[in-house]
Amino acid sequence: MKDDVAPVPLTTAFWYWLRLGFMSFSGPAGQIALMHQELVERKRWISEKRFLHALNFCMVLPGPEAQQLATYIGWLMQRTWGGVLAGGLFVLPSLFILMALSWVYLVFGSVPAVAGVLYGIKPAVTAIVVFAAYRIGSRALKNAWLWAIAAAAFLAIFVVEVPFPLIVLAAGIIGYVGGKYAPGTFAIGGKHAAAGAHGRALIDDTPTPRHALFTWKRFFIVLASFVAIWLAVIGTLAVLFGWNGALAQMAWFFTKAALLTFGGAYAVLPYVYQGAVEHQHWLTGLQMIDGLALGETTPGPLIMVVAFVGFVGGWTRAIFGPDAQLLSAVVASTVVTFFTFLPSFMFILMGGPFIETTHGNLKFTAPLTAITAAVVGVIVNLAVFFALHVLWPKGLHGSFDWLSLAIGVAAAIALFRFKAGVIPVVLVCGAAGLVLRLLA
Repeated sequence: MKDDVAPVPLTTAFWYWLRLGFMSFSGPAGQIALMHQELVERKRWISEKRFLHALNFCMVLPGPEAQQLATYIGWLMQRTWGGVLAGGLFVLPSLFILMALSWVYLVFGSVPAVAGVLYGIKPAVTAIVVFAAYRIGSRALKNAWLWAIAAAAFLAIFVVEVPFPLIVLAAGIIGYVGGKYAPGTFAIGGKHAAAGAHGRALIDDTPTPRHALFTWKRFFIVLASFVAIWLAVIGTLAVLFGWNGALAQMAWFFTKAALLTFGGAYAVLPYVYQGAVEHQHWLTGLQMIDGLALGETTPGPLIMVVAFVGFVGGWTRAIFGPDAQLLSAVVASTVVTFFTFLPSFMFILMGGPFIETTHGNLKFTAPLTAITAAVVGVIVNLAVFFALHVLWPKGLHGSFDWLSLAIGVAAAIALFRFKAGVIPVVLVCGAAGLVLRLLA
C-alpha cells in the first residue's frame, strides 16, 4: 500500500460495505467470519496478520467489535471517509429495517397473527440469551477465580441491583490487580489463531500509510473534533427540547451505554433495561423482549436493538405531538443510533494510528479477562429476567405458561444440540407461536 494512494476505488468499497450491511446476520462471530472470508481470502484487501491485529484492538474496546473492525479496515484503506463509510453502511441498513419492523410492531402488534409470532419468538430469545452466556462462559471461565467473578457479578445485579457500570469497573480493577500478582490466572486473552497465508494482500507487511501514522497532534485533533460534534448535537437537542426532554435524555443515556458495551450487546442490555424501562419508562419490560426478538431477525450488530428502544420511546412520548407519532419515533431512533455509535468511530479514528505503531500483542488481557467473566454473570441475569417474564407473563403469582416453556426448550435443543443458526430458530419458533395462537 503506497502512502496515501488507495488501491481500491472508493466506489468499489462503497458497494462492498453496503452489501455487507444487508448480509451481516448471525451476530459478531458470523459477521467477522464473513469479513475474513471476503477481505482476507477472496478480495485480499488485507492480510491475515493485519486483519487479526485490528480485530484484537477492536475486541478490547467498548462497542460492537464487528462494526468497529469494518471501520478500522475502511479507515486503513481509504482514510477517514473510508472508515466512516464502512462503519456507517454496516449500521444503516439495519436501522431502516428495524424502524420499519418497529412501526409494524406498534401499529399491528395486537393483531392476532403478529401477536402469535411474537408469542413464539419470546421463548426463543430467552434460549438464545442462555446460549450466548454458555458460549462466552465456555471460552472465558477457565478457572475457579473467573467463575467466582461471574457468580459475584450475577448476584450483584440480580440480588443487590448494583448498576452495570460499577460491575464493569470492579471487574476491571480486579483484573488489573490480578494480572500483576497472579498473571497465570488472568492470562486468557481474546487471541485468534492465524488461518494460514492467502497470498499477498494490498495491506500486508507494507509500511503504515502516511494517514495512519500516529502523532499526538492528530490524536488531540480527532478527540476535539468528536467532542465538538457530540456537544453540538446534544446541545442543540437540549436547547430545542430542554435538557429533561426525551431526546436530550436519550442522547445522554445512550452515550453512557455506548461507553459500557464491553462483551457485546447482551452485556449492556441489562443496563439499557435499567435505564430505559425502570428509570425513564420509555418502554415496558415486555416491549424490551419484543425489541430484542426483532433485533435478532435483522442484519447488523445486535446492539441495534437500542434503535427499537428509541423508536418506541419517541412514539409513546409523542415528542412532536399526538399527530406526529411516526416522526417522533423516527427522530428518536435516529438520535439513539447516532449517540450509540459515535464513540465507536472515535475509538477507531483516534486509537487506530497508535495501534498501527505496534503490531505485537495488546497489554489489556487481564482487565479484559475479568470483565468478560463478569459479563457472563450479567448475561445469565438477563436470561433469568427474560425467563421470568416469558414463563409467568402475569407475574409470579399468575399461571405458568407451559407452551412457552416447550418452545423455549425446543429452541435450546436446536441451539445446543444441533448447532442451528439464530435466524432459523427465531423463524421456526415464530411460526410455531402463530400456529398455537390461531388454534387456541
